[in-house]
Amino acid sequence: MSLTFPFSAIVGQDDMKMAIMLTAVDPSIGGVLVFGDRGTGKSTAVRALAALLPKMRAVVGCPYGCDPENAKCPDCLAKATAGAKAGTSSKKTSHLVSVPVVDLPLGATEDRVVGALDLERALSQGVKAFEPGLLARANRGYLYIDEVNLLEDHLVDLLIDVAASGENVVEREGLSVRHPARFVLIGSGNPEEGELRPQLLDRFGLSVEVKTPDTLAQRVEVVKRRDAFEQSPQAFTDHWKKEDDRVRRSIVAARKRLPDVVIPDEAREFAAQLCMSLGTDGLRGDLTLVRAARAEAALQGASQIELKHLIRVAPSALRHRLRRNPLDDSGSSTRVERALAELSAPKPESLNS
Repeated sequence: MSLTFPFSAIVGQDDMKMAIMLTAVDPSIGGVLVFGDRGTGKSTAVRALAALLPKMRAVVGCPYGCDPENAKCPDCLAKATAGAKAGTSSKKTSHLVSVPVVDLPLGATEDRVVGALDLERALSQGVKAFEPGLLARANRGYLYIDEVNLLEDHLVDLLIDVAASGENVVEREGLSVRHPARFVLIGSGNPEEGELRPQLLDRFGLSVEVKTPDTLAQRVEVVKRRDAFEQSPQAFTDHWKKEDDRVRRSIVAARKRLPDVVIPDEAREFAAQLCMSLGTDGLRGDLTLVRAARAEAALQGASQIELKHLIRVAPSALRHRLRRNPLDDSGSSTRVERALAELSAPKPESLNS
């Protein structure tokens, strides 16, 4: 099995690493949109984080990787029904599997993405059976789309529906299938090659901007580490294992701590004021900002959301939700930082504790 470049060994790109760590703590935040230069470690970071996450328990033989404690896919329900009729135990055998990271190629057909009739079984056995697609494989993991801004419109429409419902519904060729498809959507691309449709853009919880390292020391370190990994993957991975283990423990601890993190009313008010001052549409920005701040607080070991947590995640949660302002040619990140500065003082005591 090929080794993945260690997450902790990635040089710089702190905003990108923080964003995908937050979604690992709380997947309900939504996906992560990573826009920037090519060759800046976007896909490397996603695969590296998934590789260091603790393995998840899944039902043996389930094509959707169902959690045995909540197995509701068509296959698991059919097996449970058959077992009940036969009077056998309904207890599901399970095993530990790695968190899936599934690539969605730009040229993928709709059948490959959502699934289709299993032609082999249809022709050989005369049975109408469903062959799961990429959305099924990505369930409980990550769906990664490189050059997401170039994705065809019909696939964009599919992703919008699935991202909203957490289910993939297939009605075609005499099939009627509904299966779980909950995943963290990671999209990357170069903004110079085209914009993303607003409907899909809004489905990403966080967005980050990555740039080519602009210091000599960083560029040299990137090349040095990549070369060391390619020369001896196992030795390089072993060298960074301790640091990756620390990151893994912090994510696991944050997941356990998350439900107990207190969200003061002042935090919600600050999030609402910030979104109002920026003119974001709808309330998804408010919700995402509070969820991301809660995950950040959990990662930092805090018992409640504080002002610093909101400020830390606000650019990632809001920069892609801003309307164009013809009278303001400032970048979206600058506009968020300016609004934060205007709201930063004075602050309620409970947020500054």
